[in-house]
Amino acid sequence: MSSRLANHIRLISARGDKALGVFVTSGFPTPPDTPDILRAIDDGGADFIELGMPFSDPLAEGLPIQHSSGVAIEAGITMKQTLLFAANFRKHSDTPLVLMGYANPIVKYGISNFFRDARSSGVDGVILPDVPPESDSPFLLAAELNNVDLISLIAPTTPEDRMAFIDKLSTGFVYAVSVTGVTGSDLGSKAPIQAYLKRASTVLKHNPLLVGFGIRTRQDFLEMAEFTDGAIIGSALVGKIDELWGQPKLSQHDKLKGVKAFIHELKTGSLNA
Repeated sequence: MSSRLANHIRLISARGDKALGVFVTSGFPTPPDTPDILRAIDDGGADFIELGMPFSDPLAEGLPIQHSSGVAIEAGITMKQTLLFAANFRKHSDTPLVLMGYANPIVKYGISNFFRDARSSGVDGVILPDVPPESDSPFLLAAELNNVDLISLIAPTTPEDRMAFIDKLSTGFVYAVSVTGVTGSDLGSKAPIQAYLKRASTVLKHNPLLVGFGIRTRQDFLEMAEFTDGAIIGSALVGKIDELWGQPKLSQHDKLKGVKAFIHELKTGSLNA
């Protein structure tokens, strides 16, 4: 399967740059805000966007994303709305879009139906942390049938032969979890993480390698991406959105400007978007 997402990341690497992936929860802080926030992230310079599919028990997520998921669910966000947000975004942008979430809502929606609708909504890939990568997985088979990347994860505890197996099954990229914890975890000493990422980069032969979890700043981004093709930031943006939308005196324009500036600084090191 030819992967638009993988090719996009490789082109960024070929020009000596690192890909910035940015996560935001669908329906947070309110469902009507999501289309504007997606455009602000795109305008800020994100190389691809992860749109989180809210779930009541997101096991891999730390408190910021758990909170955002709970707020979205309380607001009545549905899978169909999330797919509509994706379709709306695709009308205005060619930036790759990935959905991230958990198996249960997809099983309820129907695995085949979900991947069919994801493709028709312009979604490039899907990340499901609680779905183990196996060649006979119904998720993998449905993804392949609909030409949607199924992006799998590795961790510091993943043996090299398992990394190689995951690399063969995945498309789009392989997601390296920086620490054995949840999103937003403190990175602690970066030297062991960089050693693990350097090792993983030599094992992977088929996909770009991106790292996520605990990356909050431009400096984190640069250090974690040294041995990868890029890095993904999520909890830090969710926290920034919470902060901006918690200021009632700020206009919607200024809130979105704040999101755009935050992304631009992560990507370029400059506040001037």
